[in-house]
Parts: sequence; structure tokens; C-alpha cells
Amino acid sequence: MKENAETLNNNALHLIKKGNVDDAIELLKRAVTIEPENQTIWFNLGITLRDDGNFEEARHALETAHMLDPDNTEIIDTLAITCMNGEDMDAALSYCAEGLEKNELDAHLWNTFGVLYFNKNELDLAAEAFEHAITLNPYYYDALFNLRDTYEEMGNEAGKKECTEQMKNIKQNISTGGE
Repeated sequence: MKENAETLNNNALHLIKKGNVDDAIELLKRAVTIEPENQTIWFNLGITLRDDGNFEEARHALETAHMLDPDNTEIIDTLAITCMNGEDMDAALSYCAEGLEKNELDAHLWNTFGVLYFNKNELDLAAEAFEHAITLNPYYYDALFNLRDTYEEMGNEAGKKECTEQMKNIKQNISTGGE
């Protein structure tokens, strides 16, 4: 019976959930040889490799997914995070800028931009990016968390307190079912 890329991809995702990453990577690599134009499989391969700590191979897979679907900001954001994890901050910043050019309303890209600036110790730019993410999505917990930490580093106690309160409200709404 001939192998099917979709079945290989689905089996790989199942293996990942079970913690069997090495076998999942092998299935995804076989799947992309069957369907080399399938950006979803390349994307899944890139994420799996990144999560396994293989940033160079992950970046290659994600760049292939990006080439196949250049307007997909989820791929661009994931590529930026992978470059950051691989310690290529310039490429990560470049991918964030590219993604925001395509969709300036993507709160995840703004948050990633903030993380990059925070890691470069450019706290004013980090705060601005996190604030932008929260303006787009006031319930974006990760961006609030990151903004709170940035405000703390900047000595902005009022901002830190406001973020902490908003984070408590989000957690409280989740625990009470949003009532």
C-alpha cells in the first residue's frame, strides 16, 4: 500500500501527543518527500524540530513553509520565535517586521516583537510592542505577563500593578466561567 502524506502527518501528530518525537519527525520527513508543496506538513515538521531543540533544521522547514505560503502570519511568527531560540535575533526581528507588514493587527506578532526587544534590553520598545498586543487583544494573558515584567524592569510600579490586576481579572473570569 502506498504511503499517504496526510496519514503520515496525522500519525506524526498522534505520536507527538504521546511523546514519541523522534518517530514523529521521521514520519513528517517522509510526508514532505511525498508532498513537498504541502506547507502544513513543513510547518508541523518545523515546530516539532524546534520543540526538539533542533533550531537549524526547524528554521529550514519553516522557511520552506513560509516560501509556500508567504502571507501566513502564523508561520512567520513561528519562524521568528525559532530564529530567536536559535539566537539569530536579527532574523527574528526581520520576520516580525515582515509579518506585521502583512497584518499589523496580529497580536501574537506584536507580543513576539516585544519579547525580542526585551531580550535585547530595549525595554521602551518592548513595552510599546506589548502594549500594542494588549490594545489589539485586552485578554492576551501572555502579553500582559510580559508587559508586567517589562514594567517591573523599567521601575514602572503603576503599570506593573495595572497589568497584575488585569491578569487577576482574566484568571478569575476563567475560573468562574466568564461570569
